[in-house]
Amino acid sequence: MCNTIIGRKLGMTQVWSEQDELIPVTVIEAGPCVVTQIKSPDKEGYSAIQIGFGELKEKQVNKPMAGHFKAAGADACKYLSEVRVEDSSGYEPGQKIDLEGFVDAGRVDVSGISKGKGFAGVIKRHNFQGGRASHGSHFHRAPGSVGQCASPSRVFKGKKLPGHMGTDKVTVKNLKIVKVDVEQNLLLIKGAVPGGKGAILRVRTA
Repeated sequence: MCNTIIGRKLGMTQVWSEQDELIPVTVIEAGPCVVTQIKSPDKEGYSAIQIGFGELKEKQVNKPMAGHFKAAGADACKYLSEVRVEDSSGYEPGQKIDLEGFVDAGRVDVSGISKGKGFAGVIKRHNFQGGRASHGSHFHRAPGSVGQCASPSRVFKGKKLPGHMGTDKVTVKNLKIVKVDVEQNLLLIKGAVPGGKGAILRVRTA
């Protein structure tokens, strides 16, 4: 079975465990995904499958992608992702992939795009300590000295400075699966995952 699936974050809630513990969970609408392309060692040099998720209107599909989906015998998908597999010969175009392979998985790794925070200073972005809060110090939330004098007369690349924060690809590893609902394509994972409500996630077994 494929160890990866694409899903959409629906939000967070709480569930009770069998030990009467309240567990915070993230609800993910995972799949069903469809196999849109198969890559073999003979043709591409490695084994992989391309899976698609999310419906797309016919008028939103250009001609090259329409031909790509037609060759696979699948409906147009909004999101595509390539998954490496040991043997791609066990898959066929148009095959459905659901949460069956995650029932006994136990733990998963979740990848997604983090929430955008806009322009942020060094205290928020890099956890700088900042200056004294007392009156008269004139140094509170500024980054402080960042460069050198005559030599080398520049600021080194990679210096932690104010700038755009968020919208980065983030992977949270080894998250516990609380519940798998195959019929409704719902995956309940303990804790938080990257992105806001509606974010597209890539979930794979840990």
